[in-house]
Amino acid sequence: MLVNSARFVISNTDPAKCPQEKRHEYAFIGRSNVGKSSLINMLTGRKGLAMTSATPGKTLLINHFLINDQWMIVDLPGYGYAQRSKSTRADLKRIIESYILQREQMTNLFVLVDSRHEPQKVDMEFFEFLGENGVPFSIVFTKADKLGPNAVKANVEAYCAKLLETWEELPPIFVTSSTDGRGRDAILSYIEELNRLPLG
Repeated sequence: MLVNSARFVISNTDPAKCPQEKRHEYAFIGRSNVGKSSLINMLTGRKGLAMTSATPGKTLLINHFLINDQWMIVDLPGYGYAQRSKSTRADLKRIIESYILQREQMTNLFVLVDSRHEPQKVDMEFFEFLGENGVPFSIVFTKADKLGPNAVKANVEAYCAKLLETWEELPPIFVTSSTDGRGRDAILSYIEELNRLPLG
């Protein structure tokens, strides 16, 4: 799939105020500093579309971007950032869960995890939440350029083995690098495939 246009549409904290058009939406989420904004910029080929920051946890809003005037990328707040206040964490949990569970247009949730790290408790709990609620999702391993190919392969296989301890089957898996563009075509092809399905 070619991305010919990508533009910011709206930011808000209330799923009820998200765009009302019936378009497929692909939401991206992950722990803070996992490389979410960089991945969105890489997928769209627009360097400054999603704001990147060296400070973890900067995305506090639901951000909608219209792609090719046909479908949406949604940048969700990160989860699991311990240095936020208790009330802020509660607000973010409400925002994230209400979007994921109530948004009819959300066709798939891409959950980002850092390919360099072992499975984290907060990620495992989030996958469990998605499974219990029947949310369609995929796992995106980021920052694959930071490791050699054998290490990436071993880490991904170990992660998948851990998931299979409690899951009967795995969701779609993507290995990416925002630096070298790895995984871009695979994710866009998957989105193109899902775009052909009827919404809802």
